[in-house]
Amino acid sequence: MSYLIAVSGKGGVGKTTLSGLIVARLIARNCTPVLAVDADPNMCLDSVLGVTVTSTIGAIREEAKVFAAKGMSAGVSKQDWMEFKIAECLVEANDFDLIAMGRSEGAGCYCYANNVLKNAIEKVSKVYPYIVLDNEAGLENLSRRIVQSVDLLVMVADPSSRGLQTVVRLHQMTGEMNIKYGKLAIIVNRLRRDELPERMEEIREITKADFVIGMPDCSELAEIAEKGGNIMNVSEDNKIVKLVDDLLEQAGLPGRKPA
Repeated sequence: MSYLIAVSGKGGVGKTTLSGLIVARLIARNCTPVLAVDADPNMCLDSVLGVTVTSTIGAIREEAKVFAAKGMSAGVSKQDWMEFKIAECLVEANDFDLIAMGRSEGAGCYCYANNVLKNAIEKVSKVYPYIVLDNEAGLENLSRRIVQSVDLLVMVADPSSRGLQTVVRLHQMTGEMNIKYGKLAIIVNRLRRDELPERMEEIREITKADFVIGMPDCSELAEIAEKGGNIMNVSEDNKIVKLVDDLLEQAGLPGRKPA
């Protein structure tokens, strides 16, 4: 069984940077290979990880609509065709691969495409012991049941009142959508002070979060983002790196590989 980490939150709170760091720190712990899934239509995870996406699941979904309407040549099953096309989307790198969901380009029913897509991704993901899902704002990809359950659900917020309220709403949505998760981590990102906001104890009680972590502003990560740099090059002694390592440690993942 794969260990699935899903990162969610409202837009602009640092989900993609955090997802990239989680991939990097899994690799540092020898938790490989990792499948990174960019489920945000804005598609930034590839640049964060230093690779380039050339094809997306969204484009395949459009082709699948045509497939369903017109059929294909004899001897090619729908599932085999979809699995082949998804394999073409994989960007291969050292210790991780990346696949991007992209966006759907047209209107119409996607029931067939979504069902075949779900089955194909489930089959592909079995090859990877660790999967990191960089979700779009909210929980759309989880609610569509593209994935069935999550081992570690990470909700990211900024320290504003609205940002913290979004976390509470996202937690409510997990119940409404019957989304299953093993452990819940709430990360308050870009803190300007050393302590967490006053509301965090109340939010911890509401959500029953297993981990609540405050992450301060980080000039190194900000510079990497501004220059479009590779998150894999972040320094080992970076304070955010240490906090991500602590989270993975507390979540029960294997320890660091020998130097």
